[in-house]
Amino acid sequence: MASSSSSSSASSSALKRLSNLSNHLRPTNSNALVKVSAEVSEALSSGHPVVALESTIIAHGMPYPQNFETAKEVEAIVRENGAVPATIAILDGIPCVGLNLEQLERLAQLGKSVQKTARRDIAHVVATKRNGATTVSSTMFFAAMVGIPVFVTGGIGGVHRHGEHTMDISSDLTELGRTPVAVISAGVKSILDIPRTLEYLETQGVCVGAYKTYEFPAFFTERSGCKVPCRVDSPEDCARLIDANRKLHLGNGVLIAVPIPKEHSASGSLIESAIQRALTEAREKNVTGNAETPFLLARVSELTGGASLASNIALVKNNAAVGAKISVALAQLT
Repeated sequence: MASSSSSSSASSSALKRLSNLSNHLRPTNSNALVKVSAEVSEALSSGHPVVALESTIIAHGMPYPQNFETAKEVEAIVRENGAVPATIAILDGIPCVGLNLEQLERLAQLGKSVQKTARRDIAHVVATKRNGATTVSSTMFFAAMVGIPVFVTGGIGGVHRHGEHTMDISSDLTELGRTPVAVISAGVKSILDIPRTLEYLETQGVCVGAYKTYEFPAFFTERSGCKVPCRVDSPEDCARLIDANRKLHLGNGVLIAVPIPKEHSASGSLIESAIQRALTEAREKNVTGNAETPFLLARVSELTGGASLASNIALVKNNAAVGAKISVALAQLT
């Protein structure tokens, strides 16, 4: 029979091993892995409004130098409207929040060689010290990590057409369901299934508001034929909605859909015809996964003679102005 002292010693050793394992499994300070620019860090510390911006549109959305010029113009619009821009990307394995001009141009020049990085890809890109252009889901993740409540993009991903068969659903939607960041966009990219996307957002518990309208916009055009449950008519309305969502600890994001300005709206029939042709080509070439959206947008741009790309740039700039005003109103509110 074992002595009480040996039993006590064995128990003590087991507890020590358990304690060591517990310490090993404790979460580390994830913020230490992220490089926040001095300007963005100072703005966040002082309560100044900050707007997060994604980088996939820079690396995958258009060619150099147009992508670099557009990125600079979007950041300038955010500044003109009273907020600090924080473009987010992963450079040499380091997540960066707030890029300088040299970093922006490097990203623009590298273009499609930079990995399109959604939430699922973050750990791999960081571990292998690669460059990553953040999508909506990964930009939301990093924005929430450092405390940026407002994020501006062109359009979010969604349920792909024929998604009921392929189960191709963007991680942007699940990110909106679990990350408390407000996303300002021109709705869902019209190459996608908009009604099913809105249904999925409802399932995720995401509040969807349309700016100065009751109808959800269709990215390149003002109307989709889909109604929204929430209308917001000013930056202050948006700020109150975001603030309520945050104070209630609902734990999810808010989507504010801003229609493209009428003067930049592309012809709905022209766009839809181009989309259908691009979808057919994508199926014939077996383009799937995260390669599908860039392929479709590029083909639609080609098929419309560049009209869709011009609309895309115009709506991003409009979203930047609206998003910055919302960020300012939110900072004043809180």
